Amino acid sequence: MSSSQLEKTTAPEPADRASTAISKPPLTQEDLVSLDKPKVLIVGAGIGGLMLGNFLEKGGVQFQILERASEVKPLGSAMSIGSTFAPLFTQVGILDDLKEIGKLNMGLEFLNPDLTTAFNLDTSEREEISGAKEYLVSRPELYDLLLRQIPKEKIHMNKKVVSVKQNNEGVAVRCSDNTSYHGDILVGADGAYSVVREQLFKDLKQQNKLPKSDDVPLPFTSVCIVGQTEVLDPEEFPDLNLPHSKFNTILGDNQYSWVRATTKKNTACWIAVQFLDEEISKEHDSFRNSEWGPGAAEAMCNEVRDFKVPGGKDGKVTTMGDLIDRTPKHLISKVMLEEKVFDTWYSGRTVLLGDACHKLNPAGGVGALNTIQDAVALANWICALQSKHVSELEKCFKEYHAERFPVVQEGFKTSRMMTHVGGKTFKATVMRAFFKYMPRFIWAKLLTQICANRPQLSFLPLVEDKGTVPPAYQPSLQKTLAIFKRVNEAKHLHQ
Repeated sequence: MSSSQLEKTTAPEPADRASTAISKPPLTQEDLVSLDKPKVLIVGAGIGGLMLGNFLEKGGVQFQILERASEVKPLGSAMSIGSTFAPLFTQVGILDDLKEIGKLNMGLEFLNPDLTTAFNLDTSEREEISGAKEYLVSRPELYDLLLRQIPKEKIHMNKKVVSVKQNNEGVAVRCSDNTSYHGDILVGADGAYSVVREQLFKDLKQQNKLPKSDDVPLPFTSVCIVGQTEVLDPEEFPDLNLPHSKFNTILGDNQYSWVRATTKKNTACWIAVQFLDEEISKEHDSFRNSEWGPGAAEAMCNEVRDFKVPGGKDGKVTTMGDLIDRTPKHLISKVMLEEKVFDTWYSGRTVLLGDACHKLNPAGGVGALNTIQDAVALANWICALQSKHVSELEKCFKEYHAERFPVVQEGFKTSRMMTHVGGKTFKATVMRAFFKYMPRFIWAKLLTQICANRPQLSFLPLVEDKGTVPPAYQPSLQKTLAIFKRVNEAKHLHQ
């Protein structure tokens, strides 16, 4: 892609959704493969890395995924997904699979410690607004679904990156087992404590190009413990028989809040969050490695065992301990809940994605969703590239950052707001009162905003959006569609 091509990619915002409902791809699959595409190295096989790999596979781009873990462990709780990604998942052929593993999610119930209702957030109107249903999916099952989309020869386990070198010719990473990988683009999708980001920031700091805002430890104000039970007996837990998931958040009167959500396969995903008295980091004096050893999860489990959760038969008191005892120990993990949006997302041939550049507290339920949106925008630009020169890559990365950064900042605010709902401060009390007495029209407006970002990939056949509210303008979609149109026109002129 020449400089003049990129500079001319600005497209007007679509007047209606019809502008994004076309029946054939801008380029055929044969055209996509024939273009001189960059080779992409993705560090990190989390949801973001796998999503990007899936998109690049569909776009005919060569890629390799490097994951430091020796094996995939099915850790994590649950997430709500579907309504804003239905067109996207239809494009890549996984929507039906998502429906198979997901359970309808119609809203969130916030309860007091005695399990009386604090307030409810009804999200059933998502389907009308976005044109698709919302599902509650366990993260391990979603991960397995995404992993199946990646050819086995393109994902490499036990690859801990120890060094990164980039220049005008390309980028190279070396792993702890002395293997090396070379490519044109390096994507850091390796989480909150990203090695790729660490290497990138180290180089930028030496060049006096790293903003002071990014030269600080990653802070966290809460820790949590997560798990998923084995298959439960609906006779003992009757709400498993409901056609939709029960997503309960209990707002404790101590330093904790906890969540229980039911899944399609009759398990319960759970999480308990402890709010700390102060913001700390790994570098803080109060951070002790002993709190993160093998016994750390068990110790925290003991602290939350007696917390009440709903779901027992005939009003029987059920506790977190009942869920913990039905969860395999190796599937319980204790994690820090960091919160930070970095200003620097790219430099040279290196670009960051997901938690590596923005770590959001899961209380807002938008962390993984923003990661997927990152992958869409980045894939659109990578698949539209026609030059591997570093200056052209940086122009595309700049477009990617410009599109995603403002949205992520809003997501950060949402996460902080929802964190305050479960916190133990005066602000938490005010936030709970706001949601409890919020007029319906305000919630309808908020829900519309939540459902606005419904991204699609520009290099695959676009899917008609059936929502009553048109999707938000997607810069990477419209701009790269314009690029593909010019490529097609130039191709026909030379035939």
